[in-house]
Amino acid sequence: MARLFCKPQTIDELSELLKTFPDEKKLVLGAGNNLFFTKDYDGLVIKPGMKEINIVSEDDEYAEIEAGAGIDWDNFVEECVGRGYSGIENLSLIPGSVGAAPIQNIGAYGAEVKDTITLVRGVDINTGEQRVFTNEECEFGYRDSFFKRTRGHIITSVVFRLRKSFTYKEKYIDLSRELDGNQTPSLLQVREAIINIRTRKLPDVKALPNAGSFFKNPILTLEEKDALQKKLVNVPIYNIGENSFKTSAAFLIEKAGYKGKGNGKVGTYENHALVIVNRGTDDGNDIVKFAHEIINEVDKQFGVILEPEVWIF
Repeated sequence: MARLFCKPQTIDELSELLKTFPDEKKLVLGAGNNLFFTKDYDGLVIKPGMKEINIVSEDDEYAEIEAGAGIDWDNFVEECVGRGYSGIENLSLIPGSVGAAPIQNIGAYGAEVKDTITLVRGVDINTGEQRVFTNEECEFGYRDSFFKRTRGHIITSVVFRLRKSFTYKEKYIDLSRELDGNQTPSLLQVREAIINIRTRKLPDVKALPNAGSFFKNPILTLEEKDALQKKLVNVPIYNIGENSFKTSAAFLIEKAGYKGKGNGKVGTYENHALVIVNRGTDDGNDIVKFAHEIINEVDKQFGVILEPEVWIF
């Protein structure tokens, strides 16, 4: 529970709110899917409610679309796919809001949202002044951004540059399998395939409370990769740059013996080791303790330290 809560519908309302409560501790809330609380929040919770969608510009190849921060992310993806705009279809069914997408630099099935964003509009959380960020100024990284590291701005809208045509390119083997040999799927077929995969692998948050993927996939140096492969010969490794490799957190958690394992009313989901589910506790600290248990065991067995992807308050 928050001491104060507000849902501004416009940038002017947001700016006025920030000027009214200059000294109040503040937390910005999107859909709330990627965070959980261990205690009440003694401050002001702000949930941006901007929901307009506008075409900023377009030509024969691309359309630039500005979407309000308060729009449900998957509803936005559905809208774009319905218009025939490609670029974010692989991010279908990711829970959250449009405003949260650049903060986390959401990604799935070989795609990241940073590859489609041209501008992010926001308001300085301390002064209420408006600012526009270019893609470069967002300083996107793996599940990371300038906004996540500084938490100094409230995003009000995001501008996406999407293609007005679509050609399928294999980026993720599970998706190709789901398409069942279809080498030329339509944009809608790709979205439907991803929804099918996510529905099978991940629990419905409304039926079984969870914060989605709890841990980031670890990034390893060459030396760390070689050391890990000596302990786990079949560990999945992806080269993501010079002397930089990514591995699967879910694979490490499963190999450590934690897939489907429970501890009281908290556990990992039986179909995906990366998801920690809440089966009835009302104490967020139970989830934190269980997460640390997993971190310690993976480190002990494989020498890799997992980092949480969720925000914990």
